[in-house]
Order: sequence, then structure tokens, then C-alpha cells
Amino acid sequence: MSSLSFDPIRLEVFKHLFASIAEEMGEALRKSSYSPNIKERRDYSCALFDAQANMIAQAAHIPVHLGSMPLSVGQAIREISFNPGDAVALNDPFRGGTHLPDITLISPVFIEADDGQRLFGFVANRAHHSDVGGMTPGSMPVAREIFQEGLIIPPVKLVERGQVNQGVMDLILSNVRTPQERSGDLWAQIAANHRGVARLQEMAAQYGPAEAAHYMRELLAYTERMTRHLLESLPDGVYRFTDHLDDDGVGDAPVPITVAITIGGDEATVDFTGSARQQRGSLNAVYAITLSAVFYVFRCLTGASAGIGLDVPNNSGCLAPIRVIAPEGTVVNATRPAPVAGGNVETSQRIVDVLLGALAQACPDRVPAASQGTMNNITLGGWDAERGGPFAYYETIGGGTGARPGQDGASAIHSHMTNTLNTPVEALEYAYPFRILRYEVRRGSGGAGRYRGGDGIRRDIQVLTETQVSLITERRRGSPYGLDGGEAGARGENVLIRGGAESPLPGKGTVYLQEDDVISIRTPGGGGHGAAD
Repeated sequence: MSSLSFDPIRLEVFKHLFASIAEEMGEALRKSSYSPNIKERRDYSCALFDAQANMIAQAAHIPVHLGSMPLSVGQAIREISFNPGDAVALNDPFRGGTHLPDITLISPVFIEADDGQRLFGFVANRAHHSDVGGMTPGSMPVAREIFQEGLIIPPVKLVERGQVNQGVMDLILSNVRTPQERSGDLWAQIAANHRGVARLQEMAAQYGPAEAAHYMRELLAYTERMTRHLLESLPDGVYRFTDHLDDDGVGDAPVPITVAITIGGDEATVDFTGSARQQRGSLNAVYAITLSAVFYVFRCLTGASAGIGLDVPNNSGCLAPIRVIAPEGTVVNATRPAPVAGGNVETSQRIVDVLLGALAQACPDRVPAASQGTMNNITLGGWDAERGGPFAYYETIGGGTGARPGQDGASAIHSHMTNTLNTPVEALEYAYPFRILRYEVRRGSGGAGRYRGGDGIRRDIQVLTETQVSLITERRRGSPYGLDGGEAGARGENVLIRGGAESPLPGKGTVYLQEDDVISIRTPGGGGHGAAD
């Protein structure tokens, strides 16, 4: 190029080039991972960043990672001096992480310059590990402080100048129940970043670092323009909504989350003042989670708004015109040492429900009724006598999505802040001492209305050895709301089946199963839309 003027065709080319690197990183991570949670469920995300920690591109992975990974990269930049070949690991939720099972790996991208090697950007991936220590197998307990949830990793170099820091690796593996699986997944994360670094260096060499950096900035500006266009299309005003978590797992009281969204021209303020104080149980969300939920909702509306294509880039430009107020010490911005394992998976979903409930007042033609509002988290662990070692497994289970104007909700699918797949029955029974007795659509669980909410799922898992099970589930007391006269979706249920007899289980807690016991997870349906004729 003779100049760095804006070219919309080049912008589209670079948009896909950057996204393809993140996608290729994801494929490398998935194919080389050990655990079914990553290999089968694809509980990971990969992204590219500029040298200032702005996210430039993310693959179509996990929405809850969208707005939070930039905080991890920014924290690592502040605490660590990067060199070529480094990879920094962290999972500390109070340093940009989400919850302890999500380990983020960040690698710098250096390119050749006249004065030596120059920092060009970063690649990062985040993967959910099925165990990182803590008081229960799977590291998703109903805890009362974060220290009960597992090993806390501050920003630390897992790889230094191309060599694995064996001391750090050994420290991590010595604090988990399944070190071989964890080692395999960590090496897969290292491989994914190695691929991303190489591809970004190749791009800078092919097009020139100046042009590549120029279109990084242009992509951020493009997404910001699209978001401002969305905000301008909404009527100015203040839109309020409150919904509740069932409880925090320690007490029985519902936990309110309140938002006031102020739209003014091409800017918005999202204010969570009035939400509950941080809780004793592990349903607290850190600021990174709340930011991710805001990112996700406005990103979805931007793609769905009139006159804008669906292919708006996933990058930090989305949040540029949006101010987020989340008071410290609340359930949407918890402070240390609050337990946070469920904040990432459950509170994030309720934050989305609250945001959509408010925005339904501003643009009712674009917003669906509430989806199931939970990830139905279940972790199982114990001793596998056949394999002669411990096992720890983590799974989320899909449900119904909310109906929307003109269309029924989808059944038996993950929604909103999760984008994982199901674990196939064959893979689950091969890897663990389980047998799946039922896996079916929970017919009739979607809310009635002119357009019906999607149905949930019933998944019955029989354990073949003594097993400790931890549950963090929601919408077992409150129901997913309907809109415009549509009815609420059915609540979920957790049931223990022993000797053919069924016993209800709470939405959150730990239960010990005997050999041949069955844990039955029956997930909520989505809310209906519009009054039935």
C-alpha cells in the first residue's frame, strides 16, 4: 500500500484473516486436548489482541469469555514483562479471570523490526479444566470463600522463552485430582497459542506490520460504529428490570439483580446499582463476568438490528460507547475472598435475563423471552477402580430458549452465555464409570404463548461406583419469564433415583451417590412470547 487509507474491502479481508487465526487456534486446542470437557464439549475460547490488550478477534466459542479475556490480558501486561516465547497462565478471578477452573494462557507476538524484535500483539486462549483442586471433585462446590474452590493462579510464566517452567507446571499438577488429564489440556493450550503466534507473525510478514496494525484499529472502529448505530436506533430513555437468582446455595433467600439501562443518542449506561450485596455462597460474579454479559447482549442486538448484517466482528469496539456501573461488593462485582465458582455460569445467565428484560421495553420486536437461565452445572468425581485412579467430570446441560416475536424457542440447546456442545453418550461412558439411562427432550416444559418457548432436557446418569456429585443449578424456584403475554417456562428439577424411588434434590449442593444410583437433571424450558390465541 502506498498509504494507510481506509479500504472497506481490505477491512473485510483482514476481519476474516484475524478471525481465521482464532478459529485455527481453537481447532488445535480441541484436537490435542485430553479431557472430554474440552475435546467434546468445546469449553474453551481463543482470541487475538493488539499490544494494548484490545480484543481484535475471537472465534465463535464461549460468549462468557467475550468481554472477560481482555481483562486477563491487561492484568498480565501490568504484572509481567513479556519476552518472545513466553506464555503466561492465570485463573485468578480478581485479576481478570472468571472462575478458577477457567485457566487462561497468554502469549506475546513479537515481530522483526529494524531495532530488533518488537511487540505486535497477543494471542490467548481460555479453557475450562475439569478439576483444579478445591473441596469437591470438579472444583465447582457451593463454597463460602474462594480458597475452597481450588488452586488460585496469579499471572505467572508457564512457558519462558520457549521452555516450559517445570516448577510452575509441577505446582499446578500437584494440586489437582487428575494430573495427567490436566497436563494434557495445558499442553494443548500451549500448542494452540504457539499456532496463533506463528500465524499472526506470518500475516504481519505478508502484509506488513503497519497495514496489519492499521486494520486492527479500523476493525475496532467499525464495531464501535455499528454499536453506536444500534444505540441510535433505540428510543432514548431509562429502562429498568429486576430478576432473581433462586438462592446462593447457603441461604434460602432469592438474590435480586437490578439494572437501569439509559439510552441517550449513540451511547448507553448500564447501571447495576440496587443489586444484592455479594453472597456467602458461590453465586458471586466478578466484574469481568458482568462486562461479558453486557458485551454479549449488545453484540447480539447489533447483529440483529435492522440494516446491519449478522457478521459484525467480535472485538472490544462493542463496549466503547457503553458505560458499565457495577458497584463493588455486590453480586455483580464481588471482591476477594468471595466464592465465585457459580458466578461465571449461573449469575452471568441471570444478568443476561435482566438486560434483555430491560431492553425488551426499548425494542420489543428484537428481544426474546427468557431462556432457561441456567447452565445446569453438574460435577462428578470419585475413584475409578477399573482404571485404578481418580476421576473428575464436569458438564453443563442445555434447555429451552425463549420464544421471540414470530418464532418459537429452540429446544434442548445451550443458550446465551454458554456455547458448549453436549458430551456424546458414547464418549461419556467410555471415559468414566457412568451409564446414561435417559437423554431426551423434556416435552411440554416450554412456556405457552402465541409462540412457544423451547423445551428442556432430561439427562439421567447412573454411576457405577461411589461418586460425589456437586450441583450448581438455577431456575429451580423461579421460572424463565415470558414476554408480551406469553407464559413462563417450566422450572428445572434435580432428582436422586435410588432403588427405583425418586427423591428431590436442591438446586445447589453436594450429594454422595452409591453404586447404581441415578442422578436425573431435568432442565427448564424457555418462556413463551405473546398471548395464546
